[in-house]
Amino acid sequence: MCGGAFRLLSILSACCIGIAGCSKPKTSQSVPAGPVLHLDPKTVGEIKGMIVLQGAPPPPQKILLSGEPECVQLNPGSLVSPAVVTGANGALANVAVYIKSGLGNYHFDAPQKPAELEQKNCMYQPRVLALMTSQPLDIQNEDPIQHNVHPTPRENPAFNMTQVIHGSPIQTTFANPELAIRFMCNLHPWMRAYVFVFPHPYFDVTTTDGTFDLKNVPPGIYTIEAWQEKYGVQDQKVILAPNETKSISFLFKS
Repeated sequence: MCGGAFRLLSILSACCIGIAGCSKPKTSQSVPAGPVLHLDPKTVGEIKGMIVLQGAPPPPQKILLSGEPECVQLNPGSLVSPAVVTGANGALANVAVYIKSGLGNYHFDAPQKPAELEQKNCMYQPRVLALMTSQPLDIQNEDPIQHNVHPTPRENPAFNMTQVIHGSPIQTTFANPELAIRFMCNLHPWMRAYVFVFPHPYFDVTTTDGTFDLKNVPPGIYTIEAWQEKYGVQDQKVILAPNETKSISFLFKS
């Protein structure tokens, strides 16, 4: 019996190697069990707040444009890196703020209106962008010179495409959630952007006033995460009651 059992085990192992579906595929995000939930607009609340940089921001880092006369003409003044951008009283821009966990099995339809990423004055604008899975992303070249678009995702297909002068936008979508997809232009290596993709609409990116606002959030217990290109991530737990507005803040140290 031992020999027969061993042969049976060997056959089953061979089947599992040769037949797709014997093992569960790895996914970027597990699907919550249970029925799909829908928002009750009578109970939703709001999570808002402020992102502040404590201490003096780093000195501006000039971008060297030598060897790129077209980019020099588009930037008669000095071009500096937007890795750290602050406003009044240390308000920190280009911070992605989003619900990291706690939403459970809610379903959200992706917007039909495209998010927009521009190549302008030899820079990507905005520096940080967020959108939903399956939402279109339009990438436009606003410069009188050629660029290319080269994202390097980990959970979605990568591509590398030429962006012609004043041509039609390159449009793409992302099927899988992913944080901080780096976009590059291989022709101008200083050009960078970071694109976030979420399965829900609860995200925001700060401007120079440092504020964020997550609206129409169902009651629950959440982890809110703030990501900044240079200073990394911070998390906070938030308990949101029905119809409650909760204010929180994140403090990054220079």
